[in-house]
Amino acid sequence: MLLQGKVVLVTGGARGLGVNISKVLAREGAKVAVNYSASREKSEKVVKDIREAGGDAEAFQADVRDFDQVQKMTSEILARFSRLDGVVNNAIGGKQNGPLSEATSADFANSFDFGCQAVVNTIKAARPIMKEQGGGRIVNIVTEIWNMAPAGWAIYMAGKGAMVGLSRSLAVELGPENITVNMVAPGWMADEKVDTESEDSKSFAKSIPLRVHGSADEIGNGCVFFLSGLANYVTGAYLPVTGGRITQAGL
Repeated sequence: MLLQGKVVLVTGGARGLGVNISKVLAREGAKVAVNYSASREKSEKVVKDIREAGGDAEAFQADVRDFDQVQKMTSEILARFSRLDGVVNNAIGGKQNGPLSEATSADFANSFDFGCQAVVNTIKAARPIMKEQGGGRIVNIVTEIWNMAPAGWAIYMAGKGAMVGLSRSLAVELGPENITVNMVAPGWMADEKVDTESEDSKSFAKSIPLRVHGSADEIGNGCVFFLSGLANYVTGAYLPVTGGRITQAGL
């Protein structure tokens, strides 16, 4: 198990990609802190599934856009697990797409809050702990859309673009403390909300080089790599997990 003995916080770990990420990390031996803001029942279901599979997990409530809540959550994680080795910044919410003419200032503020402020909050809370432990791992979930830049996704790209820039700069700043900062860029992945037998899913699979609508577990696998000892000498990296639809970093 690549993450045996590691403790990892997954923000937004009770919904969408977060569910798969949490379960994959647990399968690799990590003790998973499943963060949620309002989805308590869903987070408890993820924790139950992990425990029934032989893993260890606990649900922790916090709106990651609020530093005080993040700080409190971090203290609770330490009380439960005694350490914190990694953070996967996955949480997102609110309106993400639509034409600029229909977008509001609140939409962009919300996107920035999740794409930047929430990431700053978790890193600021985790950094002293990781530094004292001798290092740590940050994985930020960005997007393939950063490379593709389609129309109608300005709100989403504003937040994720902030996350990309933040990741690159902090990789340099935190490197001397042995804290790596890397990015996983998902494509459209088959998570709990996707029916892979639907025509949309089958058509999508035919459009990408690997001809498969990839499981959201693949995003968890990318996170495992960056959180594990296999990536000790990797920081500031951008990993597209897209079945080949994105074939170069394009930063």
